[in-house]
Amino acid sequence: MTSYAAYVFDAYGTLFDVHAAVRRHAAEVGPEGQRLSEIWRNKQLEYSWVRALMGAYADFWQLTEEALDCALTMVPKVDPSHRDTLLEAYWKLDCYPEVPIVLKALKDRGARLAILSNGSPAMLESAVKNAALDTVLDDIFSVDELRTFKTAPEVYELVTTAYRLYPETVSFQSSNRWDIAGAGSFGFRTVWINRASAPDEYRDLAPDMVLPNLQKL
Repeated sequence: MTSYAAYVFDAYGTLFDVHAAVRRHAAEVGPEGQRLSEIWRNKQLEYSWVRALMGAYADFWQLTEEALDCALTMVPKVDPSHRDTLLEAYWKLDCYPEVPIVLKALKDRGARLAILSNGSPAMLESAVKNAALDTVLDDIFSVDELRTFKTAPEVYELVTTAYRLYPETVSFQSSNRWDIAGAGSFGFRTVWINRASAPDEYRDLAPDMVLPNLQKL
């Protein structure tokens, strides 16, 4: 048996590659594709934080659409006619190569496995089924029922309430450093999946572990 009662994963950037949608259509999008994808992701997150602070919730799919519209405006060399194609691809993002193997191994050790994400329920269900992770995940927790976003403490509390666990018995994995800061502040054991070898930003809210991917979890 694992030493943690549950392993909970952020979805976008941790299990699923947020840049896969643009990469899948790289030839059509052209050389500015990477820049477009980075702006798309950054604006998607920015909009979630701003709306959470204002108490003006809109679901994550709406924010994803609005973020792409902004990115297309900021990268005018990309033909905006690709908008619908890119949005469709976002529903079926690739998961990272190690994800299925790691999740199955944790499941075999007796751990509960769940996603805790800003994503809307429909987005998450689509991504999970596309990656065939529905056979290993026990639950998908979306912020949608709370109508706010991470890093609000009540988001992380969704897990402890549902599972009737103390925070320290939950291992939380995210590639987003700000998410790790929020989860650690709540009391989770945190593992920062630093896929991009990014510098640490929240030194007073340190992760319990830093890994380049999920393989050594």
